Parts: sequence; C-alpha cells; structure tokens
Amino acid sequence: MALQGLVDWRGGPVNQKKHGGVKASMFIHFLIVMANIANIPMILNLVSYLHGTMHMGVKDASTTSTNFFGAICFFSFLGAFVSDSYLKRFYTMLIFAPIEIMGYTLLAFQAHFPSLHPPPCDMINHPSECTPVSGRNLSLLTLGLYLIPIGEGSLRSCAAALGGDQFDGDDPAELHGKISFFNWFAFCISLGGFVGLVFLVWVQDNEGWGLSFALSALLVLVGTVVVGAGLPFYRHQKPMGSPLTRIFQVFVAAFRKRKLSLPENQMEMHEVTADSTGTSVKSMERTSDFKFLDKAAVEDGDTRGWSLCTVTQVEEAKIILRMAPIFLSSVLGNVSIPLLLSLTVQQGGTMDTRLGGTSIPPASLFIVPIVFQIIILVIYDRAIMPWLRRATGNAGGVTHLQRVGVGFASSVLALAVAAVVERRRRGMGAAEMSVFWLTPQFFLLGVMDVTSFVGLLEFFYSEASAGMKSIGGAIVFCVLGAASWLGSLLIQVVNHATARRGGGHGHGWLDGANLNASRLDLFYWLLAVFALVSFFLYLLCAWRYTYRHDPRLQAGTDDGNVAPAATKKATV
Repeated sequence: MALQGLVDWRGGPVNQKKHGGVKASMFIHFLIVMANIANIPMILNLVSYLHGTMHMGVKDASTTSTNFFGAICFFSFLGAFVSDSYLKRFYTMLIFAPIEIMGYTLLAFQAHFPSLHPPPCDMINHPSECTPVSGRNLSLLTLGLYLIPIGEGSLRSCAAALGGDQFDGDDPAELHGKISFFNWFAFCISLGGFVGLVFLVWVQDNEGWGLSFALSALLVLVGTVVVGAGLPFYRHQKPMGSPLTRIFQVFVAAFRKRKLSLPENQMEMHEVTADSTGTSVKSMERTSDFKFLDKAAVEDGDTRGWSLCTVTQVEEAKIILRMAPIFLSSVLGNVSIPLLLSLTVQQGGTMDTRLGGTSIPPASLFIVPIVFQIIILVIYDRAIMPWLRRATGNAGGVTHLQRVGVGFASSVLALAVAAVVERRRRGMGAAEMSVFWLTPQFFLLGVMDVTSFVGLLEFFYSEASAGMKSIGGAIVFCVLGAASWLGSLLIQVVNHATARRGGGHGHGWLDGANLNASRLDLFYWLLAVFALVSFFLYLLCAWRYTYRHDPRLQAGTDDGNVAPAATKKATV
C-alpha cells in the first residue's frame, strides 16, 4: 500500500477520509503563496537594494545576489536531508521558517535605522562620494541575507514533499489529485511572485526597504501559522534515517564483495520486511541494471551495516545512478533560462514601454512571464491534461520526461525568437519599437517554466524512494541553482573569448555600456545553439531512462511491491 509508512500527527494509522487530500494540500499552497510574495521580489530586486542603499559596486551587488539564490538552492538540500533523515517534513518546516523570519527582521531593522547602513548619496551621478557598507554593518547584512535561504530553502523542498504525501498514487481516486498538486504548487509560486512584484516592489520604491522587509517577515509568519493549523489533517512520512549513509553503505559493501558471485535465486539476497517493533516496512523489488551493486546484498556471514545491505538499500543507490544523467542534462537545459529572462527585461527597458497613456516600468516586465505562467498552468491542468490523459492513457497526460522535453524545446524557440527580435530592434532603433514585440519570447518562457519546472518536480519526487522524497524535490532547486551559476560563468567566458577575437568591436558581446553597444543578438544565437545541443543530450538521457513505475498503467509514485510491468523505458 502507498500509505504504508505514513502516520497521522499523533503517530497513529492514517484515515484516508480524515487525513490528506486536497483539504490538507490547501494549507501548503497558502504557505507557498505567502513565502513567494516575499521571496521572489527579493531575488529579482536584491541588486537594486545592495547597489542603491548599501552602495555596493555593480559587480559585488550582482555576485551577492547570485550567491543569495545559490544559497537558497543549497539549503533546500540541507532541509530535505534533515526531514528525510531525522524529522518529519512538517516539523522541519516549523523549525526552519522562524530562521527565515529572523533574516527578514534583521534586514528590516538595518534598512530602517540610518546608523546601520551607509548615508544616502547619488550612486548614479557621483558614485565616488558614496561609501559602501562595511564592518559590522556588512556583517549584519550578510547574516540577514543568509538566514533567509536557510529557512526558505527548507520550506521549498519540504513543502513540495509534504504536499505529495497527501495523495495516494496507488488509489485512482487520489491519483489525479496528486498529479494536479504539483501543477498548483507551481501556480502558487507564480501567483506569489505576481503579487510580490506588484505590491512589495511598490513598497520598496515608495515606502522604503525597511517596511518591505518587515512585510516579508509578516507574510512568512502568517503562512507558517496557517500551515501549522493544518497539522491534524496531514499525512506524515516517518523519517527513515540518513539516505546518504544508506547509499554510501551500498557502495562500500559492493566494493568489499566485488569478488563474490551473485546467487541465481533472488530470495537468497538480504532483505528486511519488518523493523525491530515488528511493524512491516516498505521494500523494493530487485532490478536488473547496475548488477555490481547487487553484491552488497549477498550474505557472506558478515552482518555489519557497511558489509551487508538490504535489496531496498541497493535499489535506492540504483535510483540515484539512473537519475544522474537526467540531472546533469537538465542543468544544461536550464542554463539559458535565467539569462533569457534577465536579458529580455533589459531589452524591454530600452524599447517603447507605453501602454496607452501609461509607461510600464522596466522592473514590472518581470510580471509578464509570470502572468503567462499562471494562465498556461490553469489551461494545462483544467483542459489540456485531461484531453492528453484520454488520448495517451498516461495518468499525467504525458510522462514527466516528455513534459520536461517540451519545456526545453520551447526554450530553443524562445532564444531563436529573441535573437530575431533583437536584430530587428537594433535595426529600427529602440525608441521606435514597442515592448510588446517581446510577447512571443515571454510566452515561450511561460511554457518553458510550466512544463520543465513542474515536470522535473514531479519526476524527481516520484522516482525517489520513500525515504528520499524531500531530497527528490530539493534536487530540482539544485538544478536551477547550478544552471544559474553556469549561466553567469558562460557570460564571462563569452565576453572574454569575443573580446580577444575582436568580434565585439574591441569588447565582448555583452561588455558594451548599453545594449546598443553590445551584440545581444549574437549571444542569443549562441544560447540557442547551446540549448539545442543540450536538448538533444537530454533526449538521449530520457530515452535511455527506465521508470520505476509504468506511467501508462498506474503512474504509481510510492514504494511498494509493484507488478512486473512497473519499470518502463521512457518514451520521448
């Protein structure tokens, strides 16, 4: 049963009528909306605060902002590890959320009291007269900035896994709800980002950063209180110990027994079906790949943990090896996305932004792809997915990897369209070209996010074992973090290479004082080629991947003994 290993808040058996389902997931969705109202404007507008208020140089401000996003991705893995190993996901969230609130509170105090930040000055016209933040104030800023990722990262990974736990993938009545949960999870991220970019950015510009940070702390607090109120309704996954330790034990034991022969009878392999209290535990069937790891479960008289592992432990290690190519190819496939988003907004800032009698601020252009994401998610979940489900027989309409592939294909098209639009902008003159020429690439960015992000979230959650569900969700954010870092590195490499060759008229393609002095169109074409190569590499990895469960037959997403058809070659 998929509910095996799940308990209610008192530790008793789960009652499907009282615990879990849409009712429980609504508390989690509310938290995600509140957290992202605070977090997304922080990520996208942090450079403005560091440069304008803290008087950091552009390079230092950009580096700090990039490190802030990377820290969120890193700490999502830390929180996931803690929840899978030692604490229930719910209690991990309650422990780490106050840390995020504390970070916002420190930043609010620093922004409010003049003695805690540099005095105001004109950073645009007289930057030499400005004193950058330093000493104790810099330490306070750094502490506040890194307390936020500790809490936010844990909330991201644990909320996704806790939400997935509320639905039984083996129950047809709950299966569709489980698939829709991740669509609405992404919807709530986009909704929170939309509200934050409209409301909090206005507060930052008109009322000050101190009030903005204070409101962010309040929003996370309200979200935490609401998700805490849902405690009696949740299904809780019991921690199963450190998954990293279990996996390392498999590799060590397999190496020690590398000279042994595998038994012909699978029943001779070591497995545990009940814990020390006599309660049955989940087990996973042996698969035929990575046979060298199977030797870790061969009994030779040595029963120490680093010499003898269960078949389930071995299968957990195999899952990691199977998913590694998907992880790496997904990182490459996502490299161009943050670059395209930020550069498209810069494009828009140089174009005619008039809408009737109103001029759209460049920072508000971030709202456009988010609006597309919200609209596409609703249409996909309510109309497209049910139609695909009937047409293909897959519970999710398409497989997880197919959905991700659609996103990566959309990114190639978006980059090609962006290159064509940028070439036209350079030819016409920025002031003569309407910002609405950017609509096609914003739309394709929305498609990319709806398909690839949600597909990866579903994939890593569903393919991870019961003891690694939070880590499965955290891997997605690690993909985004690694892709963002590689994107920054790519810009530096391209600028250095084009400057040396003189292809950028004496400077790199993106080294110009403004976009008109740069060759953004050529950089877009380079990204399009890079994305196309990454797409074909992803297709190869996805085609070779074997699902743990057949998405066409049952789309099960939890551990348990499944039918022989439970593994299926990915179709892409």
